Amino acid sequence: MRKLFGTDGVRGTANQAPMTAEMALQIGAAAGRYFRRDGNGNEHRVMIGKDPRRSGYMFETALTAGLVSTGMNVMLMGPVPTPAVGQMTKSLRADLGVMISASHNPAADNGIKFFGPDGFKLSDQAELEIETLVESGVTLAQPQNIGWVRRIDDAHYRYVERVKTSLPRGVKLDGLKVVVDCANGAAYRAAPEALWELGAKVIPVAVNPNGHNINLNCGSTHPEMAAATVLREGADVGICLDGDADRVILIDEKGQVADGDQLMALLATRWASDGVLTGGALVATVMSNLGLERYLEAHGLTLERTAVGDRYVVERMREGGFNLGGEQSGHIVMTDHATTGDGLMAGLHFLAEMVLSGQKASTLVRQFEPVPQLLKNVRYAAGTAPLDMPAVQSAISSAEAALNGRGRLLIRKSGTEPLIRVMAESEDPGLLERTVGSVVDAVTEAASA
Repeated sequence: MRKLFGTDGVRGTANQAPMTAEMALQIGAAAGRYFRRDGNGNEHRVMIGKDPRRSGYMFETALTAGLVSTGMNVMLMGPVPTPAVGQMTKSLRADLGVMISASHNPAADNGIKFFGPDGFKLSDQAELEIETLVESGVTLAQPQNIGWVRRIDDAHYRYVERVKTSLPRGVKLDGLKVVVDCANGAAYRAAPEALWELGAKVIPVAVNPNGHNINLNCGSTHPEMAAATVLREGADVGICLDGDADRVILIDEKGQVADGDQLMALLATRWASDGVLTGGALVATVMSNLGLERYLEAHGLTLERTAVGDRYVVERMREGGFNLGGEQSGHIVMTDHATTGDGLMAGLHFLAEMVLSGQKASTLVRQFEPVPQLLKNVRYAAGTAPLDMPAVQSAISSAEAALNGRGRLLIRKSGTEPLIRVMAESEDPGLLERTVGSVVDAVTEAASA
């Protein structure tokens, strides 16, 4: 079992285990040793990007020290979206990519994500082997083989060009008035620039990071400000990114919010119609709405479900040869163009659909009628296991029995926060409230015991 890594790298509150500078130093050295090929120290490159959190400076320095101590050469990209790290790791033929970010989490948190030389996130097995090296320690490079460090000043420009060229040839956004909420995060420069260069009239919000305001009442987890801006400015559409810009939430011209399921439904059917959807399927997680599954079936397409986490989506996509996948939360993965979820790229493809179809955002974001879904989170203390308690197991069994044939229940631990997520779907709102409520009450009582 992995101890450091969750569903999306190592994550936690800065200066508290495991997210300490000391641990980042050890992880850097372990990852450097794991990815070193045979040869001298000048042949090994690592790309490091980050979002604008204050603690990012600390972790960037600690990781760099650990990596160069094992002979890795480090190239610092500065604040860039997570997909830019995957992209440049592959294009610059690096051995390893590292993104320092806690994604949609508050500013006090931070995290470390690793990408292999192919630009894709590491497998569970690779992360486990890095953990083993952290525990056992690594052999450091000889003095003459210590790595060097340099900065890449044009990283975000390279990323902007990549997301623009993913659109169909000749598509321009002239005439579209777009609100883009960058969550005071990694895309605060790249997203407005890409939209402006494609011809949109851009209204940027949350583009003034100060190290402490990332995701603070803004971005994909708090789209209220962007929705209000869309209505006030009479915009055609709003795009809300999260702190590292690997997810997107859309807002139509009426201020209504649409999640990743609706966007995936749109892209899947359009791609299938154009003959570019491979495998006749969309890959999504167990959290995606039952309405999405029914919608795809009605169009002769299949929904392939995975565990929660965009890297599990990507793993299934690569195994099955599929090229479209994502999560309800807004991770949209298009492996023809990117190696991980890319919120800005997905948002641009939605805008392209608006241009090509001539339809308003409010029409395109309502592809199917969702089955009512209720999700509640229960926080628990580290080191406890409320799901293992008999009373909780009994509550889950009773809820599953009540929903049998009338909906579904999903209980899981978050891989990025100390939370138990309780989710159910049913067309019966009363049944939905009762079943989720009974499980939440049992988990809450067990967590506080």
